[in-house]
Amino acid sequence: MTSETEQQLVESIARLPRIPLASVRPTPLEHLKRLSESLSGPPIYIKRDDLTGLAVGGNKTRMFEFSLADALSKGADTIVAGSAVQSNYCRQLAAACAKLGLELHLVLRPVRAVDKMDQQGNNLLQRLLGAHVSIIEEFDHASQKHAIEQKIEKLRKEGKSVYWPRQEDTVDLDAIAYAESALEIYQQCRTLNISPSYIYMAALDTTQAGVELGLAHLNSEIKVRGFCPLNNVTHRHHDIASMANNGAKRLGLNVEIKPDQISNDDGYVGERYGIPTAEGLAAIRTVARTEGILLDPVYTSKAMAALFEHIKTGEVDHDKPIIFLHTGGSPALFAYAEDVLYG
Repeated sequence: MTSETEQQLVESIARLPRIPLASVRPTPLEHLKRLSESLSGPPIYIKRDDLTGLAVGGNKTRMFEFSLADALSKGADTIVAGSAVQSNYCRQLAAACAKLGLELHLVLRPVRAVDKMDQQGNNLLQRLLGAHVSIIEEFDHASQKHAIEQKIEKLRKEGKSVYWPRQEDTVDLDAIAYAESALEIYQQCRTLNISPSYIYMAALDTTQAGVELGLAHLNSEIKVRGFCPLNNVTHRHHDIASMANNGAKRLGLNVEIKPDQISNDDGYVGERYGIPTAEGLAAIRTVARTEGILLDPVYTSKAMAALFEHIKTGEVDHDKPIIFLHTGGSPALFAYAEDVLYG
């Protein structure tokens, strides 16, 4: 039976402009029986947002249903964005733009030297999907931001109507997409008759912000443990809380999340962003060989490695189920093949 708080969240989200892009929603919540047994730990369930369906799937597909609807409502015909060369965000954005007939320009930064030359994994797919791709010389966020601004200025001079997603006044749309995912998890737990203690996820900002927002509105006792893929993101707890609160305001929900309520750990990054860890690679192989599910080497594998360690050290209650939110990213495996197989 749907509660009043659930219905309020559904109705609030339904009022926003939206373009259907995900072919699977709600995504499944599956019990990982063999993995749970192999770890001698609590029952582990996985939320399969790797199966959303757009260009191999992933968490960003949900977000583009709202952000690209906003772009189209503002008359955009061209999208400009940027991230790392092997970005799951950019791969799914390329698919969404292809589906909607939007021109897409991606300004990407290399994480490894090979990223400047190798057209594999996500970098292959975003090009196949029709994105106009340029790669800057350095792995530097400031240089990338400047290059994106130059690209936007050039395109506007050519008469294009340009939209740059994830800006301060629109990034909460991405979080709202994951408030809806939190609602799915809440309802699926009720159907399965389970009471999880935690949701583990790889998260820098919007995905965790949305789940925090959704669970807070639903008064859920499930706690979120996010694992940051970057080192030294000093304001991330504040940013996650701010995105959640801005999403709540847009939806008209009486929710306020404080930064000190956010659990987001950067202790599993390893050397730096985009460089796999031995523990993460081991997690990839373990999950693949027990459940036939593919993690990625940059995000989900490191969060899963954290879960493995927490089970081993007794940091989680072995009698309470754990949910792992799978945000996708398997195409990156092909760009890290030697690490994945031999690392």
